[in-house]
Amino acid sequence: MALEQNKAESRVATSLQGLDLSFGGLRVLQDVSMDIFQGELLALIGPNGAGKTSLINCVSGFYRPQRGKVIFEGEDITRLKSVQRSKLGISRTFQNIELYNGMTVLDNLMSARQNLMNYGFISAGIFFGRAQRQEIEHREAIEDIIDLLELESIRKKVVGSLAYGLRKRVDLGRALASQPKFLLLDEPMAGMNTEEKEDMARFILDIKEIWKTTMMIIEHDMSVVMDISERVVVLDFGRKIAEGLPVEIKNNPKVIRAYLGEE
Repeated sequence: MALEQNKAESRVATSLQGLDLSFGGLRVLQDVSMDIFQGELLALIGPNGAGKTSLINCVSGFYRPQRGKVIFEGEDITRLKSVQRSKLGISRTFQNIELYNGMTVLDNLMSARQNLMNYGFISAGIFFGRAQRQEIEHREAIEDIIDLLELESIRKKVVGSLAYGLRKRVDLGRALASQPKFLLLDEPMAGMNTEEKEDMARFILDIKEIWKTTMMIIEHDMSVVMDISERVVVLDFGRKIAEGLPVEIKNNPKVIRAYLGEE
């Protein structure tokens, strides 16, 4: 009842409608539908191979489903390329960190601002007028992210020299640098120790509270999912088998069978 009331009071930010995705004869997603509401933190869970990353790839534009629609802020974006979706406000992190390892933390963050820059070649070349003003604005935005994610001490360090947990944090920062309306987090805590997971969970909750960003997170640590998510969707063999509040999902027999198998 509480979930239905929350749905009625919330505005749909993104709607996935009947997504089907296949690679050859392998059906990765089968008629997957769900709504993601404005400002919520939705967890997407399921066993390995359930289709979670493939679903995020369909939302971000890396994959194009054979059937179904991706509706973002009322617009059908199913056929748009990933760079076009990024400009609309969809950003993501990657399960396998995709950073510029030879560049500094600051340069990695600034690279994500490119889609927001709209000055010409001449203005950029002489660094005057609009180019100068926008550069200051972009730097200020990056400083806010550095403060939020506590990256000050490593801002000038080359990313490839950083410990794994810090690189995951920079990956989150780069996704934030494009000022997303919808942030897709693909296992942002994978491979982290307990302390690093606690820090990352705190940063994610701060992003939701301060930036009011809508988020979908893939995470295997069920204690984290239960602690930070508002709603949970469960996939198994490419199908949605459950959706609800964390406490409902935790005790759902279908979910328990998907993770533990049947006797």
